[in-house]
Amino acid sequence: MKKILVLILLAFLSAGSVSAQNTAKSGNIIVISIDGLRWKEIFHGAEKQLITSKKFNSQDSAQRINKYWAEDQQDRRAKLMPFVWSTIAKNGQLYGNRDLGSLVNVKNTYWFSYPGRSENLTGYADPKVNSNDYPDNPNKNVLEFIDQQKGYTKKVVAFASWDAVARIINRNRNGMLVNNPFEDLKGNDLTEAEKLANEIQHYEPKIWGNGERLDATTYALAKSYIMAKHPKVVYLDLADTDDHAHEGKYDFYLDAIHSIDAMIGKLWTYVQNDPFYKNNTTIMIMPDHGRGDGNQWTSHGSGIPHANDTWLMVLGPKVKGLGEVKDNGQIYQDQYAKTIARLLGFNFTSVNPIGDPIPSVVE
Repeated sequence: MKKILVLILLAFLSAGSVSAQNTAKSGNIIVISIDGLRWKEIFHGAEKQLITSKKFNSQDSAQRINKYWAEDQQDRRAKLMPFVWSTIAKNGQLYGNRDLGSLVNVKNTYWFSYPGRSENLTGYADPKVNSNDYPDNPNKNVLEFIDQQKGYTKKVVAFASWDAVARIINRNRNGMLVNNPFEDLKGNDLTEAEKLANEIQHYEPKIWGNGERLDATTYALAKSYIMAKHPKVVYLDLADTDDHAHEGKYDFYLDAIHSIDAMIGKLWTYVQNDPFYKNNTTIMIMPDHGRGDGNQWTSHGSGIPHANDTWLMVLGPKVKGLGEVKDNGQIYQDQYAKTIARLLGFNFTSVNPIGDPIPSVVE
């Protein structure tokens, strides 16, 4: 009898151990990259010097100021990004408010798009990756690593507003689904939502040429695919913010930020109501680089001071609700790849020296 009781106890403890392992990680993750979004707009809201400038705005000033301006900084940033400040700030983690001693930076020395995204996904600030025209990325990235893990094969996908993302992820090497601008979703089982998303992308104006599409279209393709196919890992790469900023259109830049905030909010609401994703999905949001200050807000790159200052947001069932983090020391973007893997319970390794996971996110 005692022997039976011991066996039962061991079985119980074993089951408890397995359960603990399973609950120690999030089964799904959505990684969102927002091209060139400054930390100042996130934590300060619209900047007075820029929102009132005739040089940097084309829309009706009264409407713009009514929509995004408030004298109080906390009210102002909540107007611009209501989901971030009502939900992520309450239940997740925000890093990068330099006023509070929260430092986030790129590790690479170039401070622009391809190197920044490559650093985020590979965990390695490769000095050879020095151009937006760089060919297929030779460095292993965390998405393809996860795609090789049991239970995740063919369940890791990417949707991008910029065509360089296919080279950054190197889909030619790994065969992953990376949906680039103006590429249709394929298959004989497409839902009506997927078919419509395919269709409308070919009607949108090609404002920035054949290599970039509007974020709203990328979002529609990604969300329709998520609803239909339930991938476990999604990389969503958005770019309107950087494009409008380079054109010096601060009003359009603010609109893009506000719209992206709404997209993230809608996506979070969806995953919280879908049984496949509910209470089992993390969202991690970051830029690829920062921007300059004052009249240099339109630019970035190593010659622009502060264009290496960035930020990070994380929200999920296993992420401690620290809110707006203060005095966290220094975080670098080469830490993101290993952090993404750790949130799923994996240890991402590479032949390259890669950044450690961020303890406060994964502990």
